[in-house]
Amino acid sequence: QVQLVESGGGLVQAGGSLRLSCAISGRPFSRYALGWFRQAPGKEREFVSAITTSGTSIYYSDSVKGRFTISRNDVKNTGYLQMNSLKPEDTAVYYCAAAKFVARISSEYDYWGQGTQVTVSS
Repeated sequence: QVQLVESGGGLVQAGGSLRLSCAISGRPFSRYALGWFRQAPGKEREFVSAITTSGTSIYYSDSVKGRFTISRNDVKNTGYLQMNSLKPEDTAVYYCAAAKFVARISSEYDYWGQGTQVTVSS
């Protein structure tokens, strides 16, 4: 059974930074593409970022491009989302997910973390 455990969420002022971590267990992380999604209250879950198994291709939504950075460390079986210049509009529950192939669609992912709350104040 593959499990993902997220950490790093919290409360931060606008303009601040947070780094989210996603630790995978059960199988080597190197076998999976990593995706990050977020969901605000009353809104649909939206794609944030994704990275291929090799790390050679990276994708971002337009709303976070230039501010967020996705990365992975397969030796540590951990993925990351570095979030800089945070805005109140970034407030949401953030989820990491693993898939055999990289995708922007949530239904393509096989395993999900529990989610971590990120709140950005004005």
